[in-house]
Amino acid sequence: MSSSASAHLVTAPNFASPDDFYEALIEAHQGLSTEESHAFNARLVLVLANHIGSLPVLREAFRAAARG
Repeated sequence: MSSSASAHLVTAPNFASPDDFYEALIEAHQGLSTEESHAFNARLVLVLANHIGSLPVLREAFRAAARG
């Protein structure tokens, strides 16, 4: 298990440049069909979940996403 196992989900703004992140995300979807875009998002979630590496933190993220 990763060293972040006891960490908590960061929900406060944490981007130095949120607009740059949003622009990069939109660019990553350029030219994709809706189906391809959904598949890209699913793969991205798995890559980021692996990077986080902590089921408790991921469960916090699931709850936060469910709340909207």
